[in-house]
Amino acid sequence: MKINNILISQTIKNLNSPYLKLRKNKNVKIDFRSFIDIQGVSNIEILKQKINFADFTEVIFLSKNSIDYYFRLSKSMKFQIPVNMQYICLTESIANYLQKYIVYRKRKVHIGNMYFQDIIPYINQHSNERFLLPSSNTLNPEISKMLNQLNVSWKRAILYKTTYSNLSDLKHIYYYDLLVFFSPICIKSLFENFPKFHQRHTQIATFGQSTLDAAYKAGLKISITAPTPENPSMMKALEKYIKDKT
Repeated sequence: MKINNILISQTIKNLNSPYLKLRKNKNVKIDFRSFIDIQGVSNIEILKQKINFADFTEVIFLSKNSIDYYFRLSKSMKFQIPVNMQYICLTESIANYLQKYIVYRKRKVHIGNMYFQDIIPYINQHSNERFLLPSSNTLNPEISKMLNQLNVSWKRAILYKTTYSNLSDLKHIYYYDLLVFFSPICIKSLFENFPKFHQRHTQIATFGQSTLDAAYKAGLKISITAPTPENPSMMKALEKYIKDKT
């Protein structure tokens, strides 16, 4: 089935987005609509969680949002991030996004392949460090379980909260040949807004293992997954898929 219309379940961040280039180069219609609303927590809420950013020597980033809110709250709380702070990024695309805030050096950033268990050996090798895990109010419980099984000092910090967006303006969801999801909560938002949604001929793309698991749990058939060794980003995966379907 040829792909003509794509819906990305998040907003576009800048005019240099590779999705805009993909839209032009492949002559496909790509719309952007966030399936979730995100709101950062206040400084007071951070203090209520008994989080002191200065207590940690390594930060684990599972998403680009976690990067944004960590640096935003650090600034608002007047925490000067040490130049020797170490970072762990779940994927290469997250690590690349980190360059928005730091001068990128390989010795400061460890990059996982795709799954959280991929970074466990690194955490074990640096068991004397103190790890901070910035996240939203939703977190895969398996991640907490894996960290608790390690003999390391770590703490989760809820830096932002996510809720379902009102998608009543998307009355013609079946207009799109392909829906692209980046988090489990986006999958849940789809069914929250369209409880009678049936996939029919709609194709689904997912980014990340937890999103893939949520899609399978919802009974969806998946056409595109990322990141993979061949396609480290969703944009690359879409580009290849569209080319193959042409």
